[in-house]
Amino acid sequence: MTRPHSVLQVGIVGGGIAGVALALDLCRHPHLQVTLFEAACAFGEVGAGVSFGANAVRAIEGLGIGKPYERIADRTLQPWQDIWFEWRRGVDAGYLGASLAPGVGQSSVHRADFLDALAQQLPEGVARFDKRAVGAEETGDRVSVRFTDGTDYECDLLIAADGIKSSLRDYVLQGLGQPAVAPRFSGTCAYRGMIDSEQLRAAYRSAGVDEHLINVPQMYLGLDAHILTFPVKQGRLINVVAFLSDRSEPNPVWPPGTPWVKSTSQAQMLDAFAQWDDAVRVLLGCIPEPTLWALHELDELAGYTHGRVALIGDAAHAMLPHQGAGAGQGLEDAWLLARLLGDPRVLEGHAQRVLQVYDAIRRPRACRVQRTSREAGELYEFRDVQVEDREPLLSSTLASRFDWLWHHDLQSDLTAARAQLGWAACE
Repeated sequence: MTRPHSVLQVGIVGGGIAGVALALDLCRHPHLQVTLFEAACAFGEVGAGVSFGANAVRAIEGLGIGKPYERIADRTLQPWQDIWFEWRRGVDAGYLGASLAPGVGQSSVHRADFLDALAQQLPEGVARFDKRAVGAEETGDRVSVRFTDGTDYECDLLIAADGIKSSLRDYVLQGLGQPAVAPRFSGTCAYRGMIDSEQLRAAYRSAGVDEHLINVPQMYLGLDAHILTFPVKQGRLINVVAFLSDRSEPNPVWPPGTPWVKSTSQAQMLDAFAQWDDAVRVLLGCIPEPTLWALHELDELAGYTHGRVALIGDAAHAMLPHQGAGAGQGLEDAWLLARLLGDPRVLEGHAQRVLQVYDAIRRPRACRVQRTSREAGELYEFRDVQVEDREPLLSSTLASRFDWLWHHDLQSDLTAARAQLGWAACE
């Protein structure tokens, strides 16, 4: 071996789902020494329900965290277990069709519950808290990360999983000779809330609304707006997200200094959907204190790695939530990196090359998911120029447009990565 040591030191910045999942897998390998840095004083997720497609569920299983996920994940009850979403008109809740994900359906979980389940499995001493990164520097075959408390940490590889507001993304882009990329406001905001499922059921009964709309994940579509619902917390709560898009400005800007998430009034939310069906009005009427989220995304990056630093998850490809794919892409990142770094051949001087191959394999797919997530929002809100609100075409498009995303072959990615590294497949 060309390395003087038999252990590769890997630092991970960011304790969200992707960062913790990667750390968990890497910790299982004796040739890797892993340290995870989290800016907060404890692990915690902002948000509520998160949906995972079939591709993400396979990544979860491949990362060895399938069992804890299964214990807390929600699935649609039989006989609707394969339905991802039913699609309906917002103005009258009329049925447009359904998207099916056989064997998976709508697989979802509360973000905080999932992160907590993962964090409980981390070995003692791996995670360090109150460590907010501010920059990185490389010297020879080592990289150091600096923190706001004045300390630093030196390692062989640094993985930035620190989200859409990543403090390390600019280091990578600068190293690639690219301009900095800041989060961009999409022009879409989302009202969010969680409803006790029994409360919603009672409200629907009282209003004469079909309770089937609670039993199966729903997506209500309208011009410049759409609403989704699906269960979390083992069906005890219904996660509701009501999207509203302002298309009056070609380059919308969120007011500087304004929080991306803030409290709002139920009256404002109801007014935004005043012309929609009772199914929607009763639904939103069960959220007395909604929050309003300004949806930001990243432009597609020119690269995810420079030297010994790599970006994963939202730090690399933060996207709009319209395909339920953002968290899943972070897990795909973690899965591929874990398979490559977990191979002892990485000690033979391949560490930096592994990051380059990770970029070559993952970036084209993640960029496509970013792009199509944005396009999905256009489709849902009747702004797709080829589909608009033409219902037969809308229904057929929605029935099949997610297949490429869900059916992606992760193993083929690994095979391609090993080929680029000159590694024969492990027996």
